[in-house]
Amino acid sequence: MLLVVLLVVAVVLALLTGVHWYVWRRLVRDTTRRGSAARRAGTVAVVLLPLLSVGALASGRAGAPFWLERILAWPGYMWLATLLYLTLALVVTEAVRPLLRRALERRAQQRRADARPATAAGAGAAAAGDDSAAAGAGATAVATASLATVAADGGTEADRPAGGVATAVAAEGRLTDTADRRAPSAPSASDAPDTANASARPAGAEATAVPDAPAQPELSRRLFVARVTAGAAAAVAAGTVGYGTYGVMRGPRVKRVTVPLAKLARGVHGYRIAVVSDIHLGPVLGRAHTQRIVDTINAAQPDLVAVVGDLVDGSVADLGRAAEPLAQLKARDGAYFVTGNHEYFSGADAWVDHVRELGLTPLRNDRVEIAGFDLAGVDDVAGESEGQGPDFARALGDRDRGRAAVLLAHQPIVIHDAVRHGVDLQLSGHTHGGQLWPGNYLAELANPTVAGLERYGDTQLYVSRGAGAWGPPVRVGAPSDITIVELASREA
Repeated sequence: MLLVVLLVVAVVLALLTGVHWYVWRRLVRDTTRRGSAARRAGTVAVVLLPLLSVGALASGRAGAPFWLERILAWPGYMWLATLLYLTLALVVTEAVRPLLRRALERRAQQRRADARPATAAGAGAAAAGDDSAAAGAGATAVATASLATVAADGGTEADRPAGGVATAVAAEGRLTDTADRRAPSAPSASDAPDTANASARPAGAEATAVPDAPAQPELSRRLFVARVTAGAAAAVAAGTVGYGTYGVMRGPRVKRVTVPLAKLARGVHGYRIAVVSDIHLGPVLGRAHTQRIVDTINAAQPDLVAVVGDLVDGSVADLGRAAEPLAQLKARDGAYFVTGNHEYFSGADAWVDHVRELGLTPLRNDRVEIAGFDLAGVDDVAGESEGQGPDFARALGDRDRGRAAVLLAHQPIVIHDAVRHGVDLQLSGHTHGGQLWPGNYLAELANPTVAGLERYGDTQLYVSRGAGAWGPPVRVGAPSDITIVELASREA
């Protein structure tokens, strides 16, 4: 058994390490430059946040002081929810990245293509200017040669053609002036390219260096795409988690369901049971959350209140005050409580005593007769480790099966026991409806029903999504609820 536990722990740690490496790569490494302050800060965050998450998960079980649990809870749990949606969003961007890069590359190619005609026209004009300058230089050379020939022959003014020297000099001046105006000014020594060894360079050296030029634009495109996709993923994750947190902190909404029962007496047609589960008072959700739930239930004016487990994540010493508003619950036939698996992590017996002091009636493998039906409750299956698991024979074995029976049981998995004992309706919680999408698909693997009303033989099962949240105070795709179950008599 210990080997299996160690193997599971190793697999979970390996998975978390891999996910965090992937997030660091896409969110930090790809978007920052080596050695930059941003990269260092991002790396520290990706290392520190999972440590806070592990601390938040382990501190309660390790018996850490409650003040330390509260310090670790918010950043640690919120990072778990953020990590989930950040990873999902980044995975989606894997398909977007190449498309965005290709789009940017096509745009750059189109710009280069549009720029070619203008470049060609400019080159033609420059070539024409070079030809004119060359012609001017040739004319100057001819004039200079003529003067030199005359001087060498020792000729006089009379022997020269009329105006020959003057004409040549004037022509030289004019051509030289024209060439000076057309030719660009000579570059300075600092601006001139290194041509000392130009003749020694291998042919095509300049052409070989040209392909290196686009390297910087390509790098810029990759960085731009990485930053855009990482920013979009971060925004989606933050928005999703923010909205999910708001849904939990504002409190559950009332949901109404009508359940017809064949054996229900006509006189109790329309009987209303307020079903509330998975409140999960703890280091994040406290007294204010309990008060919101109580106010919502009282406003619905039910005939009976059923608290079906997972009330707390902590001891009576730490959370007793947070549960005190439960004493304000108002219902004609009272409020009832059954344990959930988290009560057995927090001291089930102490909590049973405490809720009794607050005015709730614990049903520990027991039942009471309500006008028109039997209300039974069983301990959660987690109590089997303490010898306190569900005992259906004790709760339901000697009852009159001619009466309708409503069973309070925290986990839906006991539905088959309920069917065997002739229960008409089982009210449960535990699943949270998955709490964080796509967690509902995982919840379906472990529970017969994740949320809502379903039939199993002659027994109906209703599963509430719960009124709180475990771990991250976030719900996505599974809003919290308090369900008003209205029993309907077929005779009516």
